[in-house]
Amino acid sequence: MSVPAEAVGQPKKAATAAWIGSALEYYDFFIYGSAAALIFPKVFFDESDPATATLLSLATFGVAYAARPVGALFLGHVGDRVGRKKIMVFTLILMGLSTFLIGCLPTRHQVGTLAPVLLVLCRVLQGISAAGEQASANSMSLEHAPAHRRGFFTSFTLSGTQGGQLLATLVFLPVAALPEDQLLSWGWRVPFWLSVAVAVVGFVIRRKLDETPAFEQQAASEGVPKLPLVVLLREHWADVLRVIGGALIASVSTIFTVWALAYATSDAVGMSRSSMLWVGALANLVALAAIPLWATLSDRIGRRPVFLIGAAGSAVTMFLYLWAISTGNYPLTLLLGIVAFGVVYSAANGVWPSFYGEMFPTRVRLSGMAIGTQIGFAVAGFAVTFAAQIAGPDGTDWSSVALFTAALCVPPLIAALTARETHKVPTEDLGSRTPREVPRPQKVTA
Repeated sequence: MSVPAEAVGQPKKAATAAWIGSALEYYDFFIYGSAAALIFPKVFFDESDPATATLLSLATFGVAYAARPVGALFLGHVGDRVGRKKIMVFTLILMGLSTFLIGCLPTRHQVGTLAPVLLVLCRVLQGISAAGEQASANSMSLEHAPAHRRGFFTSFTLSGTQGGQLLATLVFLPVAALPEDQLLSWGWRVPFWLSVAVAVVGFVIRRKLDETPAFEQQAASEGVPKLPLVVLLREHWADVLRVIGGALIASVSTIFTVWALAYATSDAVGMSRSSMLWVGALANLVALAAIPLWATLSDRIGRRPVFLIGAAGSAVTMFLYLWAISTGNYPLTLLLGIVAFGVVYSAANGVWPSFYGEMFPTRVRLSGMAIGTQIGFAVAGFAVTFAAQIAGPDGTDWSSVALFTAALCVPPLIAALTARETHKVPTEDLGSRTPREVPRPQKVTA
């Protein structure tokens, strides 16, 4: 008789692998965001027109999000055909390599317009990698988790991304404090070079993880679909649309991480790079604690109410955060940054891995999550570029950016309101039109 996976610690092992791998992967991804806001306008673009240089630099941040849907189509298909583990290892190696290469690129002063072209190519590779990372890690942790704790265990993937963002911010703090000439010549390259260590550590961790019982059972009993995308769009198109709409909530993260950082450190406001990086660091530190708490709450009351709290609350608190920046009051900015991003946004951020994953059956889960999220994330990535344009030629119209961010929270609200509640559905019934209800574990009394 086989021993259940959860009896030998597989849920914890899968969640740990998802956390560490996502942290390492998104360390790479988010150091690019900090560099795009603070460094790249001066290194890869024309310094004679700072506003245009900043706009173009922020656009390269969005390029990776445009590449994500393409990567999702390929990696989602492969992941539902060959398993979650292989995709998790592949995406980590690709992200580490592309990030290291960014640190080796020549500057605009050295090779002219070839420099930003090479930067965009590396950024595309980052986007393709990120497209498969979260969907595969989420599928892995969800399919290993006990049915009544899927929200908690899948939240480790998003705790990992917050950990990666925190690590990226902490690495950039001493770099940002360097003298300007050292910062622009070699200092900015160091965080990108460190991605080699990131890739090695992540590879060692992930290659030891077992494939999920749900995928192995699906492959052994019914077989894997030859064309998962066809099955997905034929039978689950409505849920794909819900995930696309829900994924727009990531706009809150990109506006907070990139545009707000550029705005706060601009001449119009004048906050220091280091002080604003600390806002991000402390907000992410709080998010590390908030995400599993929100996810645990979703295991008790459901995914939909927790996600709705995060989406509606983010529309309000981001307005307050950008207003605080406009006042130049740093303590107020720090407080509202922690509340907006560390606490409120974490409600939606912590629950979406289980919320989206539970919409689909095992045979198309990775495809459904990858394609749905990455199309939505593509819009979220370019939200930074749109925000830079909306803010006007001097980049100070923060209220228009706040209203734009609030508008992007509306589709996630609609997606959650029209979705099924799935927190009580057994894992094997997920995606079914007539699911059963999973029984809560009974306490044993003496």
